[in-house]
Amino acid sequence: MKPLNKQTLIYVAVGAALLGIGAAGGWWWSQRSLASMEMGEPIQANGQGKVLYWYDPMYPQQKFDKPGKSPFMDMELVPKYADGDGESAGVKIDPSITQSLGMRLAPVTSISLASQIDATGVIGFNERDVAIVQSRAPGFVDRVAALAPGDVVKAGQALAEVQVPDWLSAQHEFLALKAAGDPALLAAARDRLRSVGMSDGMIREVESAGQPKARFTVTAPISGVIQSLDVRNGMTLTMGQPLVRINGLATVWLEIAVPEALAAQVQPGAKASAIVAGSDAPISGKVAAIVPVLNDASRSLRVRVELPNAKGMLHPGQSAQVSLGNASKENALSVPTEAVIRTGKRSLVMVATEGGRYEPVEVVLGGDVGDRTVIKSGLSEGQQVVASGQFLIDSEASLKGITAKAVSATPTAAPLHEADARIVDFSDKEITLAHGPFKTLSMPGMTMPFPLANPDLIKGFKAGDRVRVGVRESDDGLVVERLQKLEGKAQ
Repeated sequence: MKPLNKQTLIYVAVGAALLGIGAAGGWWWSQRSLASMEMGEPIQANGQGKVLYWYDPMYPQQKFDKPGKSPFMDMELVPKYADGDGESAGVKIDPSITQSLGMRLAPVTSISLASQIDATGVIGFNERDVAIVQSRAPGFVDRVAALAPGDVVKAGQALAEVQVPDWLSAQHEFLALKAAGDPALLAAARDRLRSVGMSDGMIREVESAGQPKARFTVTAPISGVIQSLDVRNGMTLTMGQPLVRINGLATVWLEIAVPEALAAQVQPGAKASAIVAGSDAPISGKVAAIVPVLNDASRSLRVRVELPNAKGMLHPGQSAQVSLGNASKENALSVPTEAVIRTGKRSLVMVATEGGRYEPVEVVLGGDVGDRTVIKSGLSEGQQVVASGQFLIDSEASLKGITAKAVSATPTAAPLHEADARIVDFSDKEITLAHGPFKTLSMPGMTMPFPLANPDLIKGFKAGDRVRVGVRESDDGLVVERLQKLEGKAQ
């Protein structure tokens, strides 16, 4: 082997020294980086800015101060880099592709709280306008008019002819006393005719004719439609036997289902405007009643709208569209209802910021007014929110570990709402009350269960007790926090 010359030995020594310096420098840099990560200091990585924290894209809400394996999934944690304004920078989308994503923005605007509830219902009979014709005494049916259920009759129209033997002897006695001319005895005889079931009209017929009548005509007491006809030629009648049921048509009911969330906006006596299928002319009516029982399946209340039907143009079974108005002078901020992302525990909107960025913001919702939703807190007028395509941005924000800004408004204790009620049933956790209206909630009276804030509240009470109840709004709905027994007997 040929010995190395002096110049070659110098080159080898210099190279070895450089390799040693490089190895030492690499070891020093790695130790510095590791120390900075262990101390939680932000570092530079790949020229992408400072690392704020590490996270698992499947659980972006959980943040870690150092890299490593995810405790949730079999994957490495992903770094979150500071970008522009830091964590609040949001998701950045190139303006050139927003149209391809189908994104649409809408402003946060102030609207009037005057609302209108539109619903579809079916017209039915007014169940308060019913007349039932009964047999007032034992007798027989001689003849029945040519009628059938569903026929429309007028007040005073003949329904049937009947014979009542007990009336015949009472008529003879009445006419004999009338001929005697004793006013006191005549009045007593007239009262006897009434007691055996004759109407004042029948008595006047006998008195004017001056002789007893063997047969009497039964007439319709009101105008309307025959719903049942239980009388036939030759049948025997007993006292109190129903003969005909007539339902009036002067007014009809339009029954609609109003969602639980909007029920507080409807009050008895409120004006209503209905349009019947096949007609363009609106008919003015009013809310006759709110059935105080909530439908468990649809979470709605039945509202009865009374409509005039003087011309008989409205027929039970017809469908109609009705609008219920709610006047208000108050204004509130709102966004399109489609812009709200409801997660169950909270509600979010995606707010557009400068530089083509979008960030999730938590909001507190009010009621719905048409196709817009009232925002109680979380936004300010003039901000732009994503009304279409927001779910794509929300998914991207979740993958990047961007969390929603919490509502800035400081929560205050919910007020206590009171009403008179009667205890229907109760357990350690729940009480069922037949309560009157909670005026401060604009909530009509109804029978429904409430959770108890404390099982001790029900001690000393029993079913049927009249109470003054105090409820407070919570995440679980209305919770009973106060019960005070009212004077008076239990019902």
